[in-house]
Amino acid sequence: MDLHSLERQILLYYPNADLKLIRDAYDFASVAHKDQRRHSGEPFITHPLAVAEILAELQLDLVTIAAGLLHDVVEDTPISIDTVREVFGEEIALLVDGVTKLSRLEYKTKEEQQAETLRKMFLAMAKDIRVILIKLADRLHNMRTLKHCPVEKQKDIARETLEIYAPLAHRLGIFRLKWELEDLALRYQEPEVYYELVKSISKKRQEREEYIQKVAAILREKLQESGIEADIQGRPKHFYSIYNKMKKQQKELNEIYDLIALRVIVDTVKDCYAVLGIIHALWRPIPGRFKDYIAMPKPNMYQSLHTTVLGPEGEPFEVQIRTWEMHRTAEYGIAAHWRYKEGYTTSDKEFEQKLTWLRQILDWQRELRDPREFMESLKIDLFSDRVYVFTPKGDVVELPAGSVPIDFAYRVHTDIGHQCVGAKVNGRIVPLDYQLKTGDIVEILTQKGSGPSRDWLKIVKTSQAKNRIRQWFRRVEREKNLAKGRELLEKECRKQGLEPEEVLKAGFLQEVARKFNLTSPEDLLVAVGDGVVTPSQVLGDLKEKEEEEKGEELPPMDTLPPAKSWTGFSRPSQGVRVKGIDNVVVRLAHCCNPLPGDAIVGYITRGRGVSVHRSDCPNILHHLRQEAERIIEVAWDQEAEATYQVQIEALALDRPRLAMDIMSAVADTKTIINAVHARATRNNMATVDLKLEIRSLEHLQYIMDKIKRVKDVMEVKRVTPS
Repeated sequence: MDLHSLERQILLYYPNADLKLIRDAYDFASVAHKDQRRHSGEPFITHPLAVAEILAELQLDLVTIAAGLLHDVVEDTPISIDTVREVFGEEIALLVDGVTKLSRLEYKTKEEQQAETLRKMFLAMAKDIRVILIKLADRLHNMRTLKHCPVEKQKDIARETLEIYAPLAHRLGIFRLKWELEDLALRYQEPEVYYELVKSISKKRQEREEYIQKVAAILREKLQESGIEADIQGRPKHFYSIYNKMKKQQKELNEIYDLIALRVIVDTVKDCYAVLGIIHALWRPIPGRFKDYIAMPKPNMYQSLHTTVLGPEGEPFEVQIRTWEMHRTAEYGIAAHWRYKEGYTTSDKEFEQKLTWLRQILDWQRELRDPREFMESLKIDLFSDRVYVFTPKGDVVELPAGSVPIDFAYRVHTDIGHQCVGAKVNGRIVPLDYQLKTGDIVEILTQKGSGPSRDWLKIVKTSQAKNRIRQWFRRVEREKNLAKGRELLEKECRKQGLEPEEVLKAGFLQEVARKFNLTSPEDLLVAVGDGVVTPSQVLGDLKEKEEEEKGEELPPMDTLPPAKSWTGFSRPSQGVRVKGIDNVVVRLAHCCNPLPGDAIVGYITRGRGVSVHRSDCPNILHHLRQEAERIIEVAWDQEAEATYQVQIEALALDRPRLAMDIMSAVADTKTIINAVHARATRNNMATVDLKLEIRSLEHLQYIMDKIKRVKDVMEVKRVTPS
């Protein structure tokens, strides 16, 4: 393939095309990739040329083909997307950017990178569907040349092709690409199975071809007698399709009876049904094997009549009957209806309706930030087999195979899903875990004021239903925790002799919320209700603030009794007793966050009572040198049941879900986590910082030991807050 071959291919369907854009794009790409080679050793430019050729075979517009030539310049050369935009304009830049992978450096794992690259591609598809047409062409040529890659990479690319790109081609109706992508993926994913199939099928090829020719001759004669012009051709079954059928039905190759297939292409829809009648008159149809995709097209626009009959000698074979326009749509899918193509007259509105499924998928996936959840959800909503059910009014609703009435309810409307209490299918009451089948008429029974059950999350199939159910519970939990938080705070206020109305002022709560990295007073109250923040932590800030505002100082040092005369300790405050002074404000220093079990020392502050530090705290060591007279003896109250905030740091090998596993280990001990911050460091390492509510030094050591047992954790230590 060279530039001249590409130009000839374009001129076949676009005879008056001005090919300057194509030549400019080719020249630009040639210079950009001039020093690069593929795994095969060929010049890199052979790849974008091959991608452009596939796009030309799909008879796409010049802009798309030019973008195909340029699709790797941003990803694989120093050229930026801004340069592409400057030279070739916004439209081509959008297409090139849409197929450019996100940098591996931006993500911790390959899985996260793949999920976000796909998310980016889908967003670009929503703006311009040609993005995915270029990506499919790119993937097809990579699959054709996959033999030059290492075996492990072959398997990874083949698996991704089967899971993502072949189903996408199917959803867009581009069967010409779908079948080849699937067969090539099977060849590298399951090489032994693939070559065994090729060998077994080739043995019977001559026999099958002779049979098809015999059947075609009989049918051709009958159609001529009826005055119907038709093109009759044998249709080879693709290897992946045969493999899939064998796997699903658990059958051997010789048990698959529809390996023989015939395709009849006629001029009109009327002729399609006439041909069907003639075929059924000639050979007995097999019950349950007739499908009318003309009256009810698939969402990917595919239309045909399918029937399986018992032919001569009792041999079953499948027949597809379609018009030439349907055949073109079956081969090219969305590309056959491309609105940018010269002479295409279908309205934008009609075109957009064909892509409704894409908009819905984007809406449903928007909230899924976990890469694994995103990928699994994508495979279910976009690529699984489909069922088509009806509302009582006759509207068709498309759902993934395995969907239940609850999925249907949420697809109709969120409120119908929330209020669902039962369902009727074909007029009969069914359980909510009933799996819907194509053709079912579904009616949802609702009750106002009811809500979803958590058990629904175990039976629903679609991510749309799962998201809506989770949102409902989050909202309900938030309202419940908001009320509970307000109540706990009011109770703590009364206990400490404070006015709840004063404490619950938005201004004060906003300040405290900011301290806990929360955005609003409401969020703070929810956190209190959920046990993430304690009422005493909120009011502790208020106490400090009041003391500062009053500016009350302790008596001068010379009025305090000398240390030798202090014979007893004060009543406990903050779990600490102060020797020789009663009724004094005690606070634990934030610089070292002492815990019961730590050796502690008191420091008499100016206006804020006694500040309690760990004896090894750098600040207290400074005070000892500069203001030794202000140091005072303190001791932990053995009977106190208070909790204390401590910060610890875990150092570990970086991996997905590391922070979640550490938090889960802490949560198992019923310990409150006030804050978590995880970050990647050099050499594939990560640190996870946690602020915890701890009762004692023994409690802290227990937590640290639990975290050390988490997979990949190397070190856990207590740290001084910054």
